Amino acid sequence: MKAVRIHSFGGPDVMKLEEVPTSAVAEDEVLIRVHGASVNPVDYKIREGKYFAVKAEQLPVVLGRDVAGKVEQRGARAQSWQRGDAVYAVVDRGRGGYAQYVTVKADLCARAPKNLSLIEAASVPLAGLTAWQGLFDHGQLQQGQSVLIHGGAGGVGHLAIQFAKARGAHVTTTVSHRDIEFVRGLGADIVIDRTAQRFEELLSDIDLVFDLIAGEVQKRSVQVLKRGGVLVSTLGKPDESALKEREIRGVGYMAEPNGAQLTEITQLIEAGKVRPYVSATFPLQDVARAHEVAVKEHPRGKVVLEVP
Repeated sequence: MKAVRIHSFGGPDVMKLEEVPTSAVAEDEVLIRVHGASVNPVDYKIREGKYFAVKAEQLPVVLGRDVAGKVEQRGARAQSWQRGDAVYAVVDRGRGGYAQYVTVKADLCARAPKNLSLIEAASVPLAGLTAWQGLFDHGQLQQGQSVLIHGGAGGVGHLAIQFAKARGAHVTTTVSHRDIEFVRGLGADIVIDRTAQRFEELLSDIDLVFDLIAGEVQKRSVQVLKRGGVLVSTLGKPDESALKEREIRGVGYMAEPNGAQLTEITQLIEAGKVRPYVSATFPLQDVARAHEVAVKEHPRGKVVLEVP
């Protein structure tokens, strides 16, 4: 099969489309014929050698953390899936989705939403689970609570807005000026132009801050949280010393594969309550260009690779 691998760390040019063996299918796995694989920040962090879990001695590796496609083969204990079923999933660490085929544990897969193409569906798994777990598992967001989402126009953020609204939360988000109308269309109640306004001068008593930016934005976020609130970040655990005084709980996390949660996301998408946004698609052989766009242009939603 064809797959995109790196043999060394570096820029987009280190990614090579190569012929590699198709993995054998374990008893609890399915083999997915990949139709689409999305581009995520973890992909270019791995490529650049900036992701702690991938070391030089482990190279070469196939990139890509999530996929959508059709079941090609199933193991003896993967009876819940049939050949031809449309599925999507986050790929276990150590495997890669930028490939024509990938094996995934059967219980980590979910039925792809019927109202999405497989290319659109490929944009959802990792970003969707990152948003879901940040808001609900770690942030404990409930109906009627308030959440501030930093970076609401991005891959994780634009889904987080929709998930929070579907849960019945009051949603504020910070974005650049060009994305104001985009996030309003997603259902955000309050939109703050981060280039012209300081959110900490406009907000107070927020239950949850979901931070996708880090740095100074994260530090300033402490000021808007109510006593006993929660600051959740995908970019490292917040500084405890800044949180103690206000009894704020700080959480840093990485999303984990979860088929049951993906099934809940499928239900929201099929009910019309959530819609992923794909800003650009590229054929697998143009993976370098896809990374350049994702890194330099900060597109809305997601960039997806179409796998031949």
